[in-house]
Amino acid sequence: MKIFSVLVLLLLLSSCNAPETKYISFNPGQEWLDNNGIHINAHGGGILFHNKKYYWYGEHKIAGEVGNTAQVGVHVYSSNDLYNWTDEGIALEVDESDSKSDIAKGCILERPKVIYNTKTKKFVMWFHLELKEHGYDAARSGVAVADNPTGPFVFIKSVRPNQGYWPLNVQEFHKRSVSDTIKNSYCGGLGCLPAHVDSLNILGRDYENGQMARDMNLFVDDDGKAYHLYSSEENSTLHIAELTDDYLSHSGRYARFFANRYMEAPAILKNSKGKYYIIASGCTGWAPNPARSASADNIFGPWTELGNPCIGQDSLTTFHSQSTYILNVQGKNDAFIFMADRWKPENPIDGRYVWLPVYFENDKIHLKWTDKWDLSVFND
Repeated sequence: MKIFSVLVLLLLLSSCNAPETKYISFNPGQEWLDNNGIHINAHGGGILFHNKKYYWYGEHKIAGEVGNTAQVGVHVYSSNDLYNWTDEGIALEVDESDSKSDIAKGCILERPKVIYNTKTKKFVMWFHLELKEHGYDAARSGVAVADNPTGPFVFIKSVRPNQGYWPLNVQEFHKRSVSDTIKNSYCGGLGCLPAHVDSLNILGRDYENGQMARDMNLFVDDDGKAYHLYSSEENSTLHIAELTDDYLSHSGRYARFFANRYMEAPAILKNSKGKYYIIASGCTGWAPNPARSASADNIFGPWTELGNPCIGQDSLTTFHSQSTYILNVQGKNDAFIFMADRWKPENPIDGRYVWLPVYFENDKIHLKWTDKWDLSVFND
């Protein structure tokens, strides 16, 4: 009897010390708890894979309307399997001591992405930044660095990209004299500007002070070159810009695409055939809309639009979500996960995540809704 009691006790102790696996699958749109049993707080985020571990960075939201401004900073989580995530704390904190800081508490800090520079051994974070109490007028990009993937990240600067540089595909009319009649204001989409935005020459207007940059993403190509994708020219046009070798600045080489298409929330992948794909959304504020997709054989184009990649019910709202990142699953060929957010502006902390597998067919990409799935879909 004593031996039996000791065995039971040992089994109980063993089960208490064993790591608890909460998830063995993805459940799009459902509450997703971290190791502490708290809904993951990494909105508008992206993933870094480093030393056999995944790191998920995103906006830390709080409850209530003020939660759509940066009150805390950028949250980071780690995972070995993509299903279960450990809270690693705040990777980049907003500045609570200096109200004049670019990242002062109350600024707008969106869509943080982190890449690793193998030359400098630094982790580099870029994000869309709007200065405190200035709405969306600043349209800047912030940069921070760290020695470790979980931080702390140190804010370096914010910029308007490519100041004093013309894009590779600049047109002669962009270089003409620009009057100061174009108001630099944001209204959230197509309704605030003429259908043919080039007639206003916003690119030329911003040449001297740098181009506008809002919704953004980062991409590191096979040769180690890094690129910054961002919605520019009052959100009417997407820019793809090469970064310097240290990933901390823009090199001055960039190009503009999808003029007048108002594409935001860009996410990018490159498959084993060397073809690039972009998934993005239209500009409809917090409300979801049909996704767009495009492909190219070179990151600097030409890009060809492919239409809405979503198939089936709720495809016209991207399954009630908006793109934020495309994750390359390590160890599997052409295995990509589309990451998206279900925004809840009235209570941002409750925003949910939609992760779905990316399917390739006839040089196009497709997204299909599924209530529950796991990485075995990539074994076929």
